[in-house]
Formats: sequence, structure tokens, C-alpha cells
Amino acid sequence: MKLVDAENRKEWDDFVTSHPEANFLQSWDFYEFYKSRGNQIVRRVVWDNNEIVAAYAGVIENAKRGRYLAIAGGPILDWERRELVDAVFADMRSEGNKHKCVFVRVRPQLELSLQSLNLMQELGLRRAPMYLSVEFAGVLDLEKDEAEIMQGMRQRLRRALRKGAKNDIQIEKSTNPDDIHKFYQIELETAGRHRFVAFSEDFLTKQFAAFAKHNEAILYTAKYQSEILAQNFMIFYGNEASYHYGVSSELGTKYSGAPLLHMEAMRDARERGIKRYNFWGITEETDIHHRFYGVSCFKRGFGVTELKYTPAHDLVLNNFKYAFNWTIETLRKKMRHV
Repeated sequence: MKLVDAENRKEWDDFVTSHPEANFLQSWDFYEFYKSRGNQIVRRVVWDNNEIVAAYAGVIENAKRGRYLAIAGGPILDWERRELVDAVFADMRSEGNKHKCVFVRVRPQLELSLQSLNLMQELGLRRAPMYLSVEFAGVLDLEKDEAEIMQGMRQRLRRALRKGAKNDIQIEKSTNPDDIHKFYQIELETAGRHRFVAFSEDFLTKQFAAFAKHNEAILYTAKYQSEILAQNFMIFYGNEASYHYGVSSELGTKYSGAPLLHMEAMRDARERGIKRYNFWGITEETDIHHRFYGVSCFKRGFGVTELKYTPAHDLVLNNFKYAFNWTIETLRKKMRHV
């Protein structure tokens, strides 16, 4: 086996998308976005007998509490090949040390199980105090037709869809990064209502541009009498359509534009041959005090299947500095109730 830096976008994406569990978190363009923001990235492949057998990409995070390498949704490989798994994690350690990181944080694209947790322990990793990307998601099987999905929805959501059609809500689609400006403005309103920190306009625009360049991102907009009700930033990659970000106006809460956006995105995903629609983060149904409980109820209304990924784990490279980081992150987790 030979471990080297990845240099070919097509080879990378062909390998990653050949794995049904993979999504945009390990796409080539996601890390082009990070590069456009001035971040250092790591993008590595394993060659064996003239073919790629493993890949992982990550970004160097220069946090004050400790510099680290973050690998979300990776590595992509055959987890049954233990010698391959060992080689990849040894390479992660090497890359982390090369970039003078305190630790490497990995949230693998593995469903949560006792076996996956034991494997992380065997590889010398410890449970991270904070998450890295979504660990609990709601997904829909797009091999079901629209009638089946409608049948599996909660009655309240079906009523909202009928109401949206009755009100003649219009759906628009865009791949123009300039249109993110309005999305950002509505995001500020949404963040105020739901008490979360909004992403910057530069962050959103550059991310959308990186994916839209290769027809992997679409901005969906629901309008009523020329007024924006809701917008969804969707990413289409490999086997998955991802509801990446969504915003809604005050008017949107009255006229229910958001459900129509999801149905339209599902139709587009099917046309691309995509088989899974990921609504991303949801909370436990019993966690009624979580700030995203209401949003989770909305997502569950579509009849999603719950998917729990193996949570983030850390490969510690500097024990002394990591202890400081662990303390800071543990306190922040308690303060933010996440």
C-alpha cells in the first residue's frame, strides 16, 4: 500500500461516491471551499495494486485552545480490512504531527454500534468532548415514490403541503452565488428567532460557489406574491441529497413554504439517481427543551428514519495540551446545552 496526497479531483470523487454511505463531507469541492477561506487542508489516498482503496480529507483548525486536524465523515474505506484501517489511522497521526496539531478529531461515516465504539478504542482514540458535524440525522429513502413518502408523513405536514399548493406558492431555483446575499439576510432573522449563531455571508457564499461550480448545490426559494417565505441550501453528492442549511421569514411561518421546497428537492434528487435524502441534525424525541426540538419535529414529520453515526473521537498527539482543550470544550458543551 502507498499513502500519498490526492491530486486528481475525478479519481477522488469517483472513489468516494462509489461508497453508498459517503456524502459531501468527504467531497473534493468541500475542501476547495476550505482552501478558498485560507485554511490548510489534508487530502490523502491509499493506493493498492494501482487502485484507490481508501481516502480521507480534513481541515486544520487553528483554535486557541489547541490546533487540530478535523476529519468529518471519513475516512472512506472498507472497515473490514483491519490492516487498511490501521494504516490510515497511522497516517492521520503522521499528518497531525506534521501540521503540529494537538489532536486529530475524527467523526467516521460509520453507524453507531458497540462494534464501532470498540474499534475506536482499539485504534487508540477517545470520545471527543464536542461533536464534529451531525451525529444524529433523519434520512428518507428516495427509492420510495412520492405517494409513499406522502403516506408516511404526519397529517399536519400533509395539510401544510396542501395549503402551500392552494396558496399558489412559487418555487425558484438558483446556482448563482450572488443569491446567497438574500439567504444570509434571512438567516440573521432566523438565527434571532431560534437563538443560534449565524454563519458569515463570506462563509456561505464561498461554500455555495464551491459546490455550485460543478452542479452540486442549488438554492431553493419559496415565494408568495414575490415575498420570500423560505430558502433551502441543498447539496447533491454521490448517493445523498443533503439539506445543508435552511432559513424562513416571518411570513413563511404563516404560509408554509418550507415543505414544498423539500418535496421539489426530492424530485430533483431522484432525477439525478440519488437514493437518500438527509435532513441532517435531529434531537431525541424526549429532549423537549433542546433549542432545535421544534425543527426536529418538522423533520420527523416527513417520516424519516433515524440514523446515528459513531460520534467524534480524538487521536491525542499532545497529552498536556489536549487536557487543556478537553477542559475548555467540556465547559462549553455544558454552557451551550449541546
